[in-house]
Amino acid sequence: MGLRCFIALELPEELKKNIYVCIEKLKAAGADVKWVRAENLHLTLKFLGDTSEELLKSINERLISLAKARDRFYFQVSGAGVFPNIKYPRVVWLGVHDSEEIIKLQHDIEESMAGLGFKRDDKQFTPHLTIGRVRSLRNTDALMKELATLKEVDFGKIEVINITLMKSELKPGGAEHFKLSEIPIGKER
Repeated sequence: MGLRCFIALELPEELKKNIYVCIEKLKAAGADVKWVRAENLHLTLKFLGDTSEELLKSINERLISLAKARDRFYFQVSGAGVFPNIKYPRVVWLGVHDSEEIIKLQHDIEESMAGLGFKRDDKQFTPHLTIGRVRSLRNTDALMKELATLKEVDFGKIEVINITLMKSELKPGGAEHFKLSEIPIGKER
């Protein structure tokens, strides 16, 4: 069995703190949600799943090639909502805006990883930050009311300077994420 890997954009600590203040407020709704811990907040570009250690070098080489061909860019985190809808929420998210570059990057990563044998994701990529996974419909009405108060909230702007290859270990207390490599994007300004 290999490593459970994914490719992500990490968030600055200050933004994670701002988001966690929001999560604490949402927890007060008493909904049955498994909230993402502050240290695990990130924007997933590609979930690789079970990955052999032998493939890590090739994955890194491809990510380095993609990262060098780009300029650094920014995106905005604001607003909140749920997938797939408010009647049957499964994922609680924060919105990602000014995301054209993220969408291009994710597409290129998807294509590059398919070349290494990873399954393509058929769903259209919608950049977002997952902050919770809904386990049951208990108190979701209260959760939706709290979420509505975050529709216009601006959490901050982020400069994307790295792509990160991560591994995730599932533990009884929840997933723990570990950085395997951090690939700088473009050239330093």
